[in-house]
Amino acid sequence: MKGVLVKDLYIARSNILVTIVSLMVLGFGLSFLLETSALLVLAPVVSTTAVFISITSDGASKWNKNIITMPISRSQIIGEKFLFYILLALLGMLTALIPCGVLACFGVDVTLRSLCLYGSIGISTTLLAGGISLPCAYLFDPEKSQIVFMMSFMASTGIIAGLVLLTNLVFPVKENILLAFNLVLVISIIWFFISYWIAAKVYQKRDIT
Repeated sequence: MKGVLVKDLYIARSNILVTIVSLMVLGFGLSFLLETSALLVLAPVVSTTAVFISITSDGASKWNKNIITMPISRSQIIGEKFLFYILLALLGMLTALIPCGVLACFGVDVTLRSLCLYGSIGISTTLLAGGISLPCAYLFDPEKSQIVFMMSFMASTGIIAGLVLLTNLVFPVKENILLAFNLVLVISIIWFFISYWIAAKVYQKRDIT
């Protein structure tokens, strides 16, 4: 699986580099308009687009027909894409922390609480969206998958809003906002692993020939 992951990183390297530079420029730009920590919401979402570039590339190059002949199980093939998704999301978060750290050194108000809050929202959105779009990438054709990919982020936003409203029935979210979004993050992580199981089951039954 390591070799497959390296292959995807090689294919997506130019896209990843552009994303990193764009996020850093955007981070410094946001400092004049919004709270710089808000970049943590956008960063993991933007950085994970490279996963779908790799999936599209696999389909176009007939890589799927080649890889099933290799000593790697279908569940490992799917697992690599999910792992790639997580790695890119974390890379996006780390990239977003760079302008936050630099600006904090120059006196811009960047608090640990805001970093944790926006980071939790960003990762939750990304995992919920990935949990929707990644299985669909192996269930539908590339065109439909791209539509699902774009809609999944809107859907994840609605899901988070619904979870927050439900949480508010248990305890006041405004007074415990960090706790509320940490609970949303836990649910998102659980959903992402359930999604992997679903995607693996779908791919096991898919005809690749």
